[in-house]
Amino acid sequence: MNNKIIIETSARHIHLSQADLETLFGEGYELTKKKDLSQPGQFACAEKVTVVGARGQKAMSVLGPVRSQTQIEVALTDARSLGLEAPVRGSGDLAGSGACKLVGPKGEVELTEGVIAAKRHIHFTPEDAEALGVKDHQTVKVKVETNGRSLVFDDVICRVKPTYATFMHIDTDESNAAGGPKEGTIIID
Repeated sequence: MNNKIIIETSARHIHLSQADLETLFGEGYELTKKKDLSQPGQFACAEKVTVVGARGQKAMSVLGPVRSQTQIEVALTDARSLGLEAPVRGSGDLAGSGACKLVGPKGEVELTEGVIAAKRHIHFTPEDAEALGVKDHQTVKVKVETNGRSLVFDDVICRVKPTYATFMHIDTDESNAAGGPKEGTIIID
């Protein structure tokens, strides 16, 4: 593998636990797959849930499959406009994260934690990680060259797992700052 990486922009979305899914949509409810995502087994759903913060609310797409704990991923701009606390965290690192209310067609859920701004990261297959010489949880930089918005993303976490496909994920704020990059060059210090 060369040191080029495809970059995907991850817009605001929700991962639901089975219990919260059933509270919001009804007992025994199952997610409706709309389309597959780049990560194997992950998919965008037809369902949307309204996220309510101190200053506003917004309908957000649900991603599947269900998870053990509900997680809301927003850009910091989204968090500010909705009046949510959203610490920058890795996926699943939810202890002490932001709170919100979720509203679905059949019910509501008050979350005491679960709102984060996802830390920029690269999913790697073990083979691609080995080819580049990176390890799970290693931090790298990624240089992005775009028309008038080139920059270097620092503090990018490498996540290595056999079930991953190799892609970098950034949020909409980061994508806008870099002019909507489609690829970058990994820099290993």
